[in-house]
Amino acid sequence: QVQLVESGGGSVQAGGSLRLSCAASGYNFRDYSMAWFRQAPGKEREGVASIPKFGLTRYSDSAEGRFIIYRDSAKNTLYLQMNNLKPDDTAMYYCAAEEGVRSSLISGLWTYWGQGTQVTVAS
Repeated sequence: QVQLVESGGGSVQAGGSLRLSCAASGYNFRDYSMAWFRQAPGKEREGVASIPKFGLTRYSDSAEGRFIIYRDSAKNTLYLQMNNLKPDDTAMYYCAAEEGVRSSLISGLWTYWGQGTQVTVAS
């Protein structure tokens, strides 16, 4: 049974940094692609970054240059390093997993989801 548990969210000032973690269990972490999504109140869930089973990472325009997605297979953990945070980054952040190779930032193409961790950026 695939389980994804996010952590690391919190409240920061604009310009600050946070590192989100997603602990994965119940499957072979190396066989799955992973991604981060976010959803702000009243808005649709949007893709932030993805890291496929193999291949290149992918970022949304808003994340490019500020966020870094990476994974540690020894710890079965996905990370999102977020730098130079802006108030527009305020949202619930979710990690997602999909077996095989996937880099899409379309939420409907991902099967497994965590419960989310809240990020709030004050101006």
